[in-house]
Amino acid sequence: MTRPFRVAIVGAGPAGIYAADLLTKAERDFEVSIDLFERLPTPFGLVRYGVAPDHPRIKGIINALIKVLDRGDIRLFSNVEYGVDINLEELTDRYDAVIFSTGCFIDASLSLPGVELPGSHGAADFVNWYDSHPDAVQTWPLDAQKVAVIGNGNVALDVARVLAKQADDMHTTEIPDHVYEGLKSSRVTDVHVFGRRGPAQAKFTPLELRELGHVKDVDIIVYPEDYEFDDGSLEAIESNNQTKQVAKTLTDFTMREPVGAKRRLHLHFLHSPVAILGEDRVTGLRTERMELDGSGGANGTGTFHDWEVEAVYRAIGYAGTALPQLPFDSGRGVIPNHGGRVVHADDQKVSADADVVQGVYATGWIKRGPVGLIGHTKGDALETIGHILDDRSAGVLTEPVYPDDSAIVELLESKGVDYVDWEGYHRVETAEKARGEAEGRERVKIATREGMLAEARSHLQAEAASQPTAGH
Repeated sequence: MTRPFRVAIVGAGPAGIYAADLLTKAERDFEVSIDLFERLPTPFGLVRYGVAPDHPRIKGIINALIKVLDRGDIRLFSNVEYGVDINLEELTDRYDAVIFSTGCFIDASLSLPGVELPGSHGAADFVNWYDSHPDAVQTWPLDAQKVAVIGNGNVALDVARVLAKQADDMHTTEIPDHVYEGLKSSRVTDVHVFGRRGPAQAKFTPLELRELGHVKDVDIIVYPEDYEFDDGSLEAIESNNQTKQVAKTLTDFTMREPVGAKRRLHLHFLHSPVAILGEDRVTGLRTERMELDGSGGANGTGTFHDWEVEAVYRAIGYAGTALPQLPFDSGRGVIPNHGGRVVHADDQKVSADADVVQGVYATGWIKRGPVGLIGHTKGDALETIGHILDDRSAGVLTEPVYPDDSAIVELLESKGVDYVDWEGYHRVETAEKARGEAEGRERVKIATREGMLAEARSHLQAEAASQPTAGH
């Protein structure tokens, strides 16, 4: 093969960009040509739209991803939605291999009575609002004084912290005016976070938990009756440094005396939600008291408690979504695969001899499910890229019908797809930083798709304005 080996990657979050970067750096004796496709006008996925705005350290990952795309050896086609603007056949006709790295961006389902009541919210929807996702609503109901957050992971902490934090402390971040004004109008006084197991089983990362203790004008309250450790918990604390740090921080919280702050953040353990209460809207949350079983698990005691809250946020994790023309395991929320090779399989029945979908691969959360931190996607990508290179060496990949790198541009333009390239992203970034500079902030996010597309196309407007008019 004298032409470049052509690879399409659908999804330009960390997983997709890591895969592209690793493929360009892999040991090989042939040239590669990589195109990234993203349904939103901007890349970076959950780093841009899933990390709380008051966590700039984590958002710094974007700077590393920008360096990868700034090299110029990977093309970006943003504002191109798979299944709408382009389909699988059109991709396989133009690429030797197609990788799906679409991630997980909706809430995992929670089967509870009352879950559909007004005032019951998915955490992902709230995160999308405060992170200014272009598909999110522009307003959010923050009229509840007492709020429950179900979950014991970092997303639950993010939601609880943003709810408890004073709006003026968020104004230094990248949030636009509509998010600031929404948080400013919040009536929240108490935020209750519920986990069904003990403190040693919480999935918080130590840094995230420690940061919670530094939020201004918020009392952190941990209840002694919830603070239990069994043999399994003690073993986890001794064997895992992260668990030990989380337990220590929680212990420190138990010794803090409330100082009469304007807001209170309550951390409850050994409470399993069993029903969201209310008739026309949320009026409470019912939990069952749990007890540790000796090995770190928890069993119900048959004792129930009703908590008076006016809103419930479900932060139990994300879920993958099915993609057109691809198999999907709805039980796990992933594209069924063997080490990244996509296979034809019914739900949860991926067998060793399942038929491979030739030339189609997966990486990131849509490959393995929404677990682990952002850095874990590098290992996913490495495995998937290894199998792509093996399949190329084995000669099992089908030759694309239109292998020229201009073929995809011609297709998108023939369909009238208003795609945004990497230079277009930089124009959006420049506009956001200019908005921030005007307010003494690093940047202020553009919250609408139309606004981002307008900035991405601003050079065309400038060029048109500079053209001489007829008769001059």
